[in-house]
Amino acid sequence: MKFGIRKPSLKKRLAAKTSLKRQIVHRAGLKMPRGWGWLKSPKKYAYNKVYQRTTFDILSLIKKLFK
Repeated sequence: MKFGIRKPSLKKRLAAKTSLKRQIVHRAGLKMPRGWGWLKSPKKYAYNKVYQRTTFDILSLIKKLFK
């Protein structure tokens, strides 16, 4: 598990937005309602919950400083 600052990756960000799996699921209307991720994949949900609480994004930190 990582602690501290997350490094932004433009390559990963772009890949996530343009993935074939995302396009198929989105266009078929198979999206889960917000907050129901634990039902689809409980292990991934738990990991992501801890990861989000133990790390922070450098870009969001910069946004908060210049607000």
